[in-house]
Amino acid sequence: MVETKFVINDTKTGKSYQKVLEDNPFVNNKVGDKVSGHLVGLDDYELEIRGGSDKSGCPIRYDMPGIGKKRALLTSGPCIKIVIKGNRIRKTVVSNTITQDIVQINLKVIKQGSKSLEEMFPKEEEAKAAV
Repeated sequence: MVETKFVINDTKTGKSYQKVLEDNPFVNNKVGDKVSGHLVGLDDYELEIRGGSDKSGCPIRYDMPGIGKKRALLTSGPCIKIVIKGNRIRKTVVSNTITQDIVQINLKVIKQGSKSLEEMFPKEEEAKAAV
């Protein structure tokens, strides 16, 4: 099984923290769903799924229904940057339902817990000094 990286964004401080788990507890959830933080080890936290990418690096697009990859003709929105006005670009994107193929999930903190994220995720220098 592929390990999944969870990038947790603290909206109050603007910092992001990463957690790696062997299994994916958010299978069959969709982008925009609110989930409990205890599934990734953050008790008393409420999180929202904001995006991610699959094992080949294709980004998740929130408005693409279904499961799996699709080749979409995009004019605006996430996953695309239009340089010349009026251009459309066909790009491979992943639909908004989380599956086992997703290796990175971006999460946004909706409700803070009792402990801050800085306490739960110490900096690398502090972690090396503690060892």
